[in-house]
Amino acid sequence: MKKIIKNIFKIFLLLFVAGIIFIAWANYSIKKESSEFVSYNVADVPETKVALLLGTSKNLNNGMPNAYFYNRIKAASDLYKSGKIQYIIVSGDNSTKDYNEPEDMQIELTKQGIPQDKIILDHAGFRTLDSVVRAKDIFGQTKLVIISQKFHNERAVFLAKENGMKAFGYNAEDVNKYAGLKTNLREYLAKAKAYWDLLFGVEPKFGGEKIIIP
Repeated sequence: MKKIIKNIFKIFLLLFVAGIIFIAWANYSIKKESSEFVSYNVADVPETKVALLLGTSKNLNNGMPNAYFYNRIKAASDLYKSGKIQYIIVSGDNSTKDYNEPEDMQIELTKQGIPQDKIILDHAGFRTLDSVVRAKDIFGQTKLVIISQKFHNERAVFLAKENGMKAFGYNAEDVNKYAGLKTNLREYLAKAKAYWDLLFGVEPKFGGEKIIIP
């Protein structure tokens, strides 16, 4: 019995170590492959018809404003006003009646002076993979500028390229390390999950009719 328990423990230990190695490799690989395609500088961003603004909640669980959200809004506004992009797809979660990331982003962007007819809503961007692939399959874009924080853009640009798209990430300002600790730790797993999804051919949760962006 002791021998069986010992063997089971060895198996779990090997799986644990393999998991750690896979997570470390996935993070290193995604960062390396996307490094030259993400920037904080507007001048580095190629002129592109459409940008994809990745969603997040407007407020934190404690009701305070979410800096990730507002920093992304500012980045999208700056990029639009620079003339580098013509349209913005705002893609996020709208899983419940009282939670609507795309509409929250649209409201804030219009406050920044961006015309509403230049903002396209994607209510089925439940995950980064969904947002990126839907930009191609539903909205017909094969070239994108993706707007989010750097850690997020690295993964989004990687996913876009793996799905046959040309993508560049314009980085919104990050939050301080203490406030973003939980998010940054979670990102290590998210990058590993990105590879996992590719290996197993995971697709967006929802499809839909194609939407033409003029």
